Amino acid sequence: MVDVQSNQMEERNFAEFRRKVRSAEVLSASTGQLLRGLHFTGRLSIIVRNGLVLKSGYEEGYFRQAGTDASGRMQ
Repeated sequence: MVDVQSNQMEERNFAEFRRKVRSAEVLSASTGQLLRGLHFTGRLSIIVRNGLVLKSGYEEGYFRQAGTDASGRMQ
């Protein structure tokens, strides 16, 4: 039951991260917290011109190491 709740929370966090990328909210502190919580290892790209975010995106790198649980601890 705890694993299911943990997976649901991770899915929710990742969905929120994707929403922020799509809406160009990637420069906020909350995005950094989401990335750390997700153990995101991908690449985040932001193109800014004249102080405006023109484009943002990411390359998938959201992988958990085999043998670890949702918090990154060894099982």
